[in-house]
Amino acid sequence: MNKIIFLVAIVLFCGFQEEKTDDLPVIKNEAFEIGEEVEFHAFYGIFGKIGTCKTKIDKTIHKINGRPCYKIDAYGSTDGVASWFAKVKDQWGAYVDTTALITHVSYRKLQENKYKRDELVNFDHTANKAEVKTLDYKTGLYGDVKYFPVPTHVRDLVAGFMYLRVLNFNKYKKGDTLNVAGFHEDKAYNLKIIYGGKEVIKTDKFGKMLCHKIIPIVPDNKLFDGANSISAWFTADLNQIPVLIKSNMFVGAINVELASHRGLRNQLKIIRD
Repeated sequence: MNKIIFLVAIVLFCGFQEEKTDDLPVIKNEAFEIGEEVEFHAFYGIFGKIGTCKTKIDKTIHKINGRPCYKIDAYGSTDGVASWFAKVKDQWGAYVDTTALITHVSYRKLQENKYKRDELVNFDHTANKAEVKTLDYKTGLYGDVKYFPVPTHVRDLVAGFMYLRVLNFNKYKKGDTLNVAGFHEDKAYNLKIIYGGKEVIKTDKFGKMLCHKIIPIVPDNKLFDGANSISAWFTADLNQIPVLIKSNMFVGAINVELASHRGLRNQLKIIRD
């Protein structure tokens, strides 16, 4: 389960890389604001609901490196039958620049069966490097800092997810390819995403919505069945929140669906029959 969560996250939540400039970019954001909370449920065949993921934007703007930042947290856990085999309780968080939507600090607190990891990452956007340190559970202290090169204006997975929500998909044509870049744990990633055009998606809880479809090109791995094995649909309104993610794996299909929301910046656009 932890590998599934990671691979889905890495192909969807990587931030788009921009050209190098002397100053930080200014990103137009009409999609989200402080106080937003969104919940998603994961379903797997006859087993039904197997997991829950929540994203939460703190109600306070924080100052990091002299810059105003959103504090954004994502929580993931297994539910029901899945928790018999894989007990997952993860927290991914980041301080994300309110203007540039880049990550200044990120952190992860992972509990996956017997595996635990508590990680803190500081991003130096001047030197293009990430400073990573992990908690030693025996001493209760963080260990030595490890340094890794990163692309210009790189984002962690949390900030990358939020950046997808402000991207202007309307300027792309169906079949266009977008290059992406991100950083996770100790590696910088460069991936491709195909824009799949607009489609109407019918949801059980919210009705029909016009959505942008994106198809990440999945690297060869032992979980997902083919390069085009994941598709995601983001609302084609100002919120641009995902309402459905479908992943085809060698062991079956997992769907992640929008379950609830509060504090959205804009009203969801529902197609009335």
